[in-house]
Amino acid sequence: MSVRHALLALLGEGPKYGLQLRQEFEAGTGDVWPLNVGQVYMTLQRLERDGLVAADEDADEGPQKCYRITEAGREELMSWLGPPLDTGVPPRDELVIKVLVALRVPGVDVVDLVQAHRRRLVGMMQYFTGVKAEADERDGGLLLVADAEIYRLDAVIRWLESAEARLRQGVDLRFPSAPLSPVALRRRQRGMRR
Repeated sequence: MSVRHALLALLGEGPKYGLQLRQEFEAGTGDVWPLNVGQVYMTLQRLERDGLVAADEDADEGPQKCYRITEAGREELMSWLGPPLDTGVPPRDELVIKVLVALRVPGVDVVDLVQAHRRRLVGMMQYFTGVKAEADERDGGLLLVADAEIYRLDAVIRWLESAEARLRQGVDLRFPSAPLSPVALRRRQRGMRR
């Protein structure tokens, strides 16, 4: 999740204080994603350092600064909202890496590990299904968050089921023992772009 871009979007509506940004972020996500106020101010400091926001000079002197988005901040936000870059390489997924690493650790029952993660994700999916069922239809932000989590969790659960099936079939799923040659790596990357 890009907190910096969410804050830029909120500031795009007009100048705001840090606590106000935190409250609006949490309300906009149906209070599903709590945000630490320290994280808000640290992010604002970085955005200000990078010239993407500015402290409002017209605001009264006081303990809280009021921030506004700069033109560079608007450009950054619009760039982020645009289509994703085609890197040709899938993003790293911690669960995928965890399963791959577990394959190389002696004494780890990878099927048990996969099943434990699956059970946990099914529980999370049930939670978000309940959130969605209890949500007011007018709470669009919460409904979008719940739907996104349900679909994301469903995809991860299906991947875990596929991994377990491969493990039970005895397929060797370990990392390659030797790194791919530069030619083989380029071929794979070209294949991913098609």
